[in-house]
Amino acid sequence: MKRDSRLSGVLHVLLHMAEMNGPVTSESLAAAMHTNPVVVRRVMAGLRQAGFVSSAKGHGGGWVLSCSLAAVTLGDVHNAVGAPALLAMGNRTESPGCIVEQAVNAALDGAFQDAEALLLKRFNSITLADLSRDFHRRMTGGGFTQKDIEHAP
Repeated sequence: MKRDSRLSGVLHVLLHMAEMNGPVTSESLAAAMHTNPVVVRRVMAGLRQAGFVSSAKGHGGGWVLSCSLAAVTLGDVHNAVGAPALLAMGNRTESPGCIVEQAVNAALDGAFQDAEALLLKRFNSITLADLSRDFHRRMTGGGFTQKDIEHAP
Protein backbone atom coordinates (compact mmCIF):
# COMPACT_ATOMS: atom_id res chain seq x y z
CA MET A 1 0.00 0.00 0.00
CA LYS A 2 1.37 3.42 -0.97
CA ARG A 3 2.08 5.79 1.89
CA ASP A 4 0.63 9.30 1.86
CA SER A 5 3.60 11.67 2.11
CA ARG A 6 1.72 14.98 1.71
CA LEU A 7 2.28 16.05 5.33
CA SER A 8 5.99 15.33 5.14
CA GLY A 9 6.28 17.22 1.85
CA VAL A 10 4.37 20.24 3.11
CA LEU A 11 6.44 20.42 6.28
CA HIS A 12 9.57 20.26 4.12
CA VAL A 13 8.29 23.16 1.99
CA LEU A 14 7.35 25.28 5.00
CA LEU A 15 10.77 24.85 6.60
CA HIS A 16 12.48 25.76 3.32
CA MET A 17 10.33 28.88 3.12
CA ALA A 18 11.28 29.84 6.68
CA GLU A 19 14.93 29.89 5.61
CA MET A 20 14.44 32.06 2.55
CA ASN A 21 14.79 35.83 2.49
CA GLY A 22 11.73 36.93 0.57
CA PRO A 23 9.16 35.24 -1.65
CA VAL A 24 9.83 31.78 -3.08
CA THR A 25 8.39 30.75 -6.43
CA SER A 26 6.40 27.58 -6.99
CA GLU A 27 9.07 26.58 -9.49
CA SER A 28 11.92 26.77 -6.97
CA LEU A 29 9.88 24.93 -4.32
CA ALA A 30 9.00 22.29 -6.90
CA ALA A 31 12.69 21.84 -7.74
CA ALA A 32 13.51 21.35 -4.05
CA MET A 33 10.68 18.83 -3.70
CA HIS A 34 11.31 17.04 -7.02
CA THR A 35 7.76 17.64 -8.14
CA ASN A 36 5.76 19.81 -10.53
CA PRO A 37 5.03 23.49 -9.78
CA VAL A 38 1.33 22.78 -10.30
CA VAL A 39 1.45 20.31 -7.40
CA VAL A 40 3.12 22.96 -5.22
CA ARG A 41 0.49 25.56 -6.13
CA ARG A 42 -2.31 23.12 -5.27
CA VAL A 43 -0.79 22.40 -1.86
CA MET A 44 -0.08 26.07 -1.21
CA ALA A 45 -3.74 26.92 -1.84
CA GLY A 46 -4.72 24.87 1.23
CA LEU A 47 -1.97 26.46 3.28
CA ARG A 48 -3.06 29.94 2.16
CA GLN A 49 -6.64 29.18 3.15
CA ALA A 50 -5.38 28.15 6.61
CA GLY A 51 -3.45 31.43 6.89
CA PHE A 52 0.01 29.83 6.91
CA VAL A 53 1.25 31.33 3.63
CA SER A 54 0.41 34.18 1.32
CA SER A 55 1.40 34.96 -2.24
CA ALA A 56 2.77 38.01 -3.96
CA LYS A 57 2.18 38.36 -7.69
CA GLY A 58 4.39 39.88 -10.33
CA HIS A 59 8.14 40.19 -10.75
CA GLY A 60 9.87 39.14 -7.55
CA GLY A 61 6.69 37.51 -6.30
CA GLY A 62 6.11 34.08 -4.88
CA TRP A 63 5.07 32.43 -1.64
CA VAL A 64 5.91 33.72 1.83
CA LEU A 65 5.15 32.46 5.32
CA SER A 66 2.42 34.46 7.01
CA CYS A 67 2.49 32.75 10.39
CA SER A 68 4.77 32.34 13.35
CA LEU A 69 6.54 28.98 13.33
CA ALA A 70 5.85 28.73 17.05
CA ALA A 71 2.10 29.13 16.53
CA VAL A 72 1.61 26.29 14.03
CA THR A 73 1.65 22.61 14.97
CA LEU A 74 2.01 19.53 12.82
CA GLY A 75 -1.66 18.91 13.61
CA ASP A 76 -2.56 22.31 12.14
CA VAL A 77 -0.65 21.52 8.95
CA HIS A 78 -2.20 18.03 8.81
CA ASN A 79 -5.63 19.65 8.87
CA ALA A 80 -4.61 22.22 6.24
CA VAL A 81 -3.68 19.48 3.77
CA GLY A 82 -7.08 17.83 4.17
CA ALA A 83 -6.44 15.63 7.22
CA PRO A 84 -5.35 12.56 5.25
CA ALA A 85 -5.67 9.17 6.91
CA LEU A 86 -2.89 8.61 9.41
CA LEU A 87 -2.83 4.84 9.22
CA ALA A 88 -2.52 2.79 6.06
CA MET A 89 -4.21 -0.22 7.67
CA GLY A 90 -7.91 -0.83 7.59
CA ASN A 91 -10.64 -3.44 7.69
CA ARG A 92 -10.99 -5.98 4.91
CA THR A 93 -14.71 -5.20 4.61
CA GLU A 94 -16.31 -2.17 6.23
CA SER A 95 -19.81 -3.66 6.67
CA PRO A 96 -19.37 -7.43 6.85
CA GLY A 97 -22.25 -9.87 7.13
CA CYS A 98 -20.02 -12.41 8.88
CA ILE A 99 -20.13 -12.11 12.67
CA VAL A 100 -16.51 -13.27 12.96
CA GLU A 101 -15.41 -10.40 10.74
CA GLN A 102 -17.65 -8.03 12.72
CA ALA A 103 -15.77 -9.02 15.88
CA VAL A 104 -12.43 -8.53 14.12
CA ASN A 105 -13.52 -5.12 12.83
CA ALA A 106 -14.68 -4.01 16.27
CA ALA A 107 -11.31 -4.87 17.81
CA LEU A 108 -9.33 -3.27 15.00
CA ASP A 109 -11.50 -0.14 14.89
CA GLY A 110 -10.89 0.50 18.57
CA ALA A 111 -7.15 0.00 18.20
CA PHE A 112 -7.01 2.22 15.08
CA GLN A 113 -8.95 5.00 16.83
CA ASP A 114 -6.66 4.85 19.86
CA ALA A 115 -3.54 4.94 17.67
CA GLU A 116 -4.82 7.88 15.61
CA ALA A 117 -5.79 9.82 18.74
CA LEU A 118 -2.31 9.30 20.19
CA LEU A 119 -0.64 10.34 16.93
CA LEU A 120 -2.81 13.46 16.61
CA LYS A 121 -2.03 14.38 20.22
CA ARG A 122 1.68 14.13 19.42
CA PHE A 123 1.24 16.15 16.18
CA ASN A 124 -0.50 18.87 18.20
CA SER A 125 2.47 19.09 20.58
CA ILE A 126 5.12 19.67 17.87
CA THR A 127 5.42 23.12 16.31
CA LEU A 128 7.13 24.24 13.13
CA ALA A 129 9.54 26.09 15.44
CA ASP A 130 10.50 22.73 16.99
CA LEU A 131 11.29 21.37 13.53
CA SER A 132 13.23 24.51 12.65
CA ARG A 133 15.34 24.24 15.82
CA ASP A 134 16.15 20.60 15.00
CA PHE A 135 17.03 21.56 11.43
CA HIS A 136 19.38 24.32 12.63
CA ARG A 137 21.02 21.96 15.12
CA ARG A 138 21.66 19.48 12.31
CA MET A 139 22.89 22.15 9.93
CA THR A 140 25.44 23.64 12.33
CA GLY A 141 26.69 20.20 13.31
CA GLY A 142 27.09 18.95 9.75
CA GLY A 143 28.89 21.71 7.89
CA PHE A 144 26.00 22.45 5.56
CA THR A 145 25.54 25.72 3.66
CA GLN A 146 22.67 27.83 2.30
CA LYS A 147 23.17 26.01 -1.01
CA ASP A 148 22.25 22.74 0.74
CA ILE A 149 19.05 24.31 2.08
CA GLU A 150 18.05 25.45 -1.37
CA HIS A 151 18.84 22.03 -2.90
CA ALA A 152 20.85 23.96 -5.48
CA PRO A 153 23.07 21.98 -7.85
